[in-house]
Amino acid sequence: MPAFFKDYDKFYGTGQRNEQGKTLDEFLDSYDTSRYETPSNTVDTLVFAGRDRDIKKGLRLLLIKRRNHPSIGYYALPGGFVEMRENLMDAALRELKEETGVDNIEVEQLATYGDYKRDPRTRIITTAYVAYVNEDELRVQASDDAAYAGWFNVSDTLISSDEYVQNGQKRIKEIHKLTLNEDGKEEIYANVLVKYNKEGILRNKTYEVVESDKIAADHGAIILNGYHRIMGM
Repeated sequence: MPAFFKDYDKFYGTGQRNEQGKTLDEFLDSYDTSRYETPSNTVDTLVFAGRDRDIKKGLRLLLIKRRNHPSIGYYALPGGFVEMRENLMDAALRELKEETGVDNIEVEQLATYGDYKRDPRTRIITTAYVAYVNEDELRVQASDDAAYAGWFNVSDTLISSDEYVQNGQKRIKEIHKLTLNEDGKEEIYANVLVKYNKEGILRNKTYEVVESDKIAADHGAIILNGYHRIMGM
């Protein structure tokens, strides 16, 4: 059993041997971790802020500017790679602190994004976390892989909406324009395709970037997803 497991009795199951006649310890000693090609795991954190924690006064989002490839010079969510002996939420909070200086906030898991074409380096699956804070209580300082960190005003405009039928269910297809601007400075945007079930218990809501300007990778879709979560949409 790997050394980092201090209490692993729960993994023994009924204690019987497997079809090859091996105990759990024998199975693990001979287990080949290179048998399957595995993806890399990353985390991203969406830190939304409302003035006096009032979303009616508008939402702002903390973004960084990437100082390295890929998407160098583009704006992105603070985040990075998960270490082998690190839980996902711990990694998200660590990366957030390293890149923006923001610490000691409460986050909640938003979703996982795993399109195999989402990163040119390798297959990367990211788990996104979302937070809602009071901007005035935080001090932001860019460091590590971030060339810059700042607050951006968030707006969401519905461009089009159509209804169609798939697998016997009525579904909605929308195009949203996500706009981010830093108090009159640089404005960036992403057009995002949103699909979801109109009827039924499960909405199966998906987000996909169809056009983007200076927003890294699929972060426009992740941001809109988080924005809708905060707004209760």
